Amino acid sequence: MKNRKTVRIAGAAVACATMLALAGCADGDATANQNGATGGSGSGVLPGEPDVNGDGKVVIGVLSPGDINDNGYYESFVTGAESFAKEKGWEVIKRGSVPESEALSAARALCQQKVDMVALGASELKDAIPASEEAVCAKTAWYVPSSGNVQQTPRIMLSTDDPAQSILTAGYATGVLMQARGTKKAAFVAGMELDFNINASKAFTAGIRSLIPDANITTTYAGDQDDAAKAKEAVQAQIDQGVGAVYPYLGGSTDAATKLANTKNLITLTPGTDRCASTDPKFDISVLFSPGDYFTEALKLFADGKLEMGVQKVWTIGKDPYPTVKLCKSDTEAQKKIDAFMQDIASGKIDASAEVERLGK
Repeated sequence: MKNRKTVRIAGAAVACATMLALAGCADGDATANQNGATGGSGSGVLPGEPDVNGDGKVVIGVLSPGDINDNGYYESFVTGAESFAKEKGWEVIKRGSVPESEALSAARALCQQKVDMVALGASELKDAIPASEEAVCAKTAWYVPSSGNVQQTPRIMLSTDDPAQSILTAGYATGVLMQARGTKKAAFVAGMELDFNINASKAFTAGIRSLIPDANITTTYAGDQDDAAKAKEAVQAQIDQGVGAVYPYLGGSTDAATKLANTKNLITLTPGTDRCASTDPKFDISVLFSPGDYFTEALKLFADGKLEMGVQKVWTIGKDPYPTVKLCKSDTEAQKKIDAFMQDIASGKIDASAEVERLGK
């Protein structure tokens, strides 16, 4: 399985590069703790957290493999940190476009600058992790996004989710609005026909069919996550088929695809971020699983002295603030249905992966 960040890239409107399977990465044999984390014994909460090194200030160091000014995935990770840090009076040291070959030396350099936390923007930089065991980083917390290819160690906190939960709920929310409009046709428009898009399409289909069993959901692959012309052509083909909803599960072409869908007042969704305030294009549903949102929630735990090392935090829909799905236009009854669906996933009443397998074909 390749890197899980690709779905997040699509959601943040930048080019996707790697594949992702719709399956949870949590170890089923792990022991849960009070923070919703899993894993064995580790460092736990570091003394003095968040001022781990005890120098009287809190400094967060962020390393990203991509452009941190890309208006997408990589920038969203940094923006969340900076916004929260500003509220707390913390400092953020950031470096983008870090080559994988330089991950270890870049992490050591951050620790030499007396950061209290090293945060990796994506798991491509996993080669930096050995620095967490070195003397230079002894008084440093580590936040690492997990994609199933990162080994848990006592000195890092892994952050992950089950993307099936988000996209299944996105489909269910679409079904709620489709019922209200009296339509049974929907479309999933993605870029490349790769695993992460194929599996997301199945989850979206399953979500709609959990509410509308005879719904007709079709998937179109534009061939590129960012080509606006190809995305619009794919959406137009679905419009010609009379669909009532379109999920533009794309990267840089998301807005172009959505604007075209808006001309026919189709139900539209965001691929990962909150765009409810956007008026051009307009979205009906925000599906939220931005990496920056997860990181910000982790920083809140850090601020409260509750961020543990040596564990894997599995963000669960219906339980944690993120991931989540919300309607952009106020509809109390419809949102209640969606919230109840998410809570059923959190409680185990609904097994997201099983629903995708059962209804996503």
